[in-house]
Amino acid sequence: MQQLTYGDIKAAGERIAGRVRPVAVAPLDLPGGAGEVWAALELLQHTGSFKARGAQNFVQAHREAGTLPDAGVTIASGGNAGLACAWAARQQGVRATVFLPENAPAVKVARLRGYGAEVRLAGREYAEALAACEEFAAASGALASHAYDHPLIAAGAGTLLDEVRDRLPSVDTVVVSVGGGGLFAGVATAAREHGVRTVAVEPAGSQALHAAVAAGRPVDVTVESVAADSLGARRASAAALLAAGQDGVSCVLVSDEEIVRARQLLWDGHRLAVEHAASTALAALTGGGYRPAEGERVCVVLCGANTDPGTLA
Repeated sequence: MQQLTYGDIKAAGERIAGRVRPVAVAPLDLPGGAGEVWAALELLQHTGSFKARGAQNFVQAHREAGTLPDAGVTIASGGNAGLACAWAARQQGVRATVFLPENAPAVKVARLRGYGAEVRLAGREYAEALAACEEFAAASGALASHAYDHPLIAAGAGTLLDEVRDRLPSVDTVVVSVGGGGLFAGVATAAREHGVRTVAVEPAGSQALHAAVAAGRPVDVTVESVAADSLGARRASAAALLAAGQDGVSCVLVSDEEIVRARQLLWDGHRLAVEHAASTALAALTGGGYRPAEGERVCVVLCGANTDPGTLA
């Protein structure tokens, strides 16, 4: 994957303008916090997550280029990227075939079918669903999208940062959760352009980016986390690894216990029902993995809400 540029993100912003919901921000009241903390409410985005940005950019770019095949588009996903792909494809009258792990949350499978997607379950992990998707694309001629490792997908995700700065011009730091690294790569690339720091947060049981940084290249890791349905990539993207090496970027690990507590805090204190991938970012603050300086203005990206609210006490 070629290095992502801010120009890619600006082009994506123009391409998806009016097709996605502009992000809303809201202050968070956190116990014992030194800095000023805001939330970027991407859980309110179309399809329930930030993934709608990259999916729109991907489909629109191929529509403009005349490269959307009759066989439609296909993608492997833990759920959210598939939802976004199916939604964007339906808007263009294009079929979507989505591959999910067999343990994908039922709420995501049901919503996918509601968008008219053909859902195929394959394997127990995202990597196995991806292998099945690649075989299908080769056999059918469908256009293969990707949950995170594609420049159009990452650039679309990066449009979020410019919108955050429109609402919080003096933001110092943005905190994002990391699975395969599409959101992180896009946001970090835009953040660097504006002198904003980026904190990348991974579950301790699913740390593909940390492993890539340690090895100096993307490598496979084992995945076992409460947030694995969204942050279950076995390997980080090359773009994410490049972004992790930028000035102003730090990487943090959080435990499943901290993720669960942060999710419950958002519900108890703010009545925000988010998935574990979203509370992973907040857990860096509430669990102490990242401590803002006095007066630091921090924005935490709450990336998605495709969850069963019945699991919240």
